[in-house]
Amino acid sequence: MENQFDTHEVFNQPPVYDHVNLYETDAPLKAALAAEGAGWAAMDLNRFGAQLGTAEAFHQAHLANTRLPELNTFDTQGHRQDTVEFHPAYHHFMDMSKRAGIHCGAFDGLATDGREKGLGVGAARAAKHYMMSQVEAGHICPITMTHAAIPALQNQPDLFARLLPKLISHTYDPTFRPISDKSGITIGMGMTEKQGGTDVRANTTVAEPVENGGAGQPYLITGHKWFMSAPMCDAFLVLAQTGNALSVFFVPRFRADGSVNGLRFQRLKNKLGNKSNASSEVEFHKAEGVLIGSEGRGIANIMTMANYTRLDCALGSAGLMRQALSRAVHHARYRTVFQKKLIDQPMMTALLADMSLEVAAATHLSIRLAGAYERMDDPMNAAYARLMTPVTKYWVTKRGPSLGYEAMECLGGNGYVEDGVLARIYRELPVNSIWEGSGSVMCLDLMRVAMRERESLEAGIGWLSEVKGASSQYDDALADLTDNIAGGLNEARGRWLTERLATLASAKLLMERAPGTVAEGYISTRLDPFGRHGAYGSLPDGLDARAIIEAVVAF
Repeated sequence: MENQFDTHEVFNQPPVYDHVNLYETDAPLKAALAAEGAGWAAMDLNRFGAQLGTAEAFHQAHLANTRLPELNTFDTQGHRQDTVEFHPAYHHFMDMSKRAGIHCGAFDGLATDGREKGLGVGAARAAKHYMMSQVEAGHICPITMTHAAIPALQNQPDLFARLLPKLISHTYDPTFRPISDKSGITIGMGMTEKQGGTDVRANTTVAEPVENGGAGQPYLITGHKWFMSAPMCDAFLVLAQTGNALSVFFVPRFRADGSVNGLRFQRLKNKLGNKSNASSEVEFHKAEGVLIGSEGRGIANIMTMANYTRLDCALGSAGLMRQALSRAVHHARYRTVFQKKLIDQPMMTALLADMSLEVAAATHLSIRLAGAYERMDDPMNAAYARLMTPVTKYWVTKRGPSLGYEAMECLGGNGYVEDGVLARIYRELPVNSIWEGSGSVMCLDLMRVAMRERESLEAGIGWLSEVKGASSQYDDALADLTDNIAGGLNEARGRWLTERLATLASAKLLMERAPGTVAEGYISTRLDPFGRHGAYGSLPDGLDARAIIEAVVAF
């Protein structure tokens, strides 16, 4: 019998977005991985992409971001506790990422247990990071810091040798106990203080040697960090002043005698996004730490870690952009407006095509950088990584928020509510631009490379020149870049230089690795002489917008 109280039926709504293989449906990702020598990982990545694209995975991500971490400063008897409690959904993703090797995959060549050590391991690991970010990005923070800590810890070989088996263990062990008692560990980082995070030389935290001091020796650390994410990591790399300037220390949660170390968490940050991940304010009360490398080498040693986290910032934003685009295309395929599917409305088709160009470029640019990091023993790849790390981190993370907004608008009010994922993606996207060096810091880093390491800049220009002759518009943009460099570099033009390198590198990669329609569309919209300042969707005549969408997002 018809219910007399029913007032409407649900229609013209898309089906639930789930049971989507995040690898199999991503043509740019597969092409980028093949170009970086990671085609051998297709079966593993296919399985991982299928696991992530389920309704259950998206539901667990929702839980992790609505049941937020809680700081337990004291126990019931008033003793300091300084622990953070997470919802089981957070631990679910930590376990999933550890099992997948996202925390160490690029360094599996250090293992002695027969793991894959061939070409493409870094790119394959990057692909897992990129896909995981589409589902739950917050827990990736301790995962990526652990990954980035591995090369930094190699500056203290004896310590590194002891930690290595637990660093590259694929077992997630969330228990709060000394490292010696754990089956696997995670590592965090503490750099930023109240007075600022850009100029870390102004840090006030101090470290005093227990005895004579020196590399690998114990120190007592006193001071604070204004932002220290993932406080339940098993140890942190912390910057502190010694008599010989800024140094970096390995600071575990437990002292050598097994007692809890002197880390006192003051509160958790109430952030715009990145909700599942706890970010803390912490004070160090004579916390025990071990000096990594020589005194005064803190910035150089910590930057090894920071550069790897910058790579992951780009990968994370590229993944979030991919998921935002996929949701928008999914909605447009099923939504009818004015007797036509939304995706067939010319203005919407142009918008989705323009967004597809951005996502394809972000994917290729990020995976290429991951491939370069894997081949740092090759001078050309080392030069590429030095030049393009700040460029890629700047550009991909900057393009993310505006694309996330456009995707949200494609769904209208449905995109704006927190019941779906696009509002969360939109709040998540800005953090990758802020973390590990904001936009201007990236541009300053690039300017330093361009002026002090001229060989890296020249290698980059040489790499860009490899496709000269394939597109007159590309050739004109490259000539404009080289003319401007020859005319002299100044700080005020830092963002222009960074953006021009980013768009030229993206165009080159798309010409080499993507369908011609995608490369043509990108070049015609991103390489105009005056830059590109309009909203998404302003495509020139003559582009096959539908073909661009289908080349990037499988229907």
